Amino acid sequence: GGCIIRAGLLTVFRDACLADPALENLLLAPAVAALVAPRLAQWRAVVALAVTRGLPVPALSASLAYYDSLRRERLESAALIQAQRDCFGGHTYKRVDAPGAHTTGSGWLAP
Repeated sequence: GGCIIRAGLLTVFRDACLADPALENLLLAPAVAALVAPRLAQWRAVVALAVTRGLPVPALSASLAYYDSLRRERLESAALIQAQRDCFGGHTYKRVDAPGAHTTGSGWLAP
């Protein structure tokens, strides 16, 4: 049973936490990942269809973006945010394409 989260799913979550108390995220637990993986294509299809029809699905789209962020070593969106911080606030950044590079700024708005 259960109305929003089925009791069986809560058991999977509990078991994952008991199996690895240092688990940083439930989506990284093998049993949970095994439940998500076969449903990923449908999840993407629902979000894509809603977006193409102009239907707001903020929880579905944000949770999919979060899931995708867990699978990436480096987030390009974070690089964009850092570039904006440097451009408008002079916060500087460290280049990831040049190991050992010093922190720098780019003078984005200079003529």
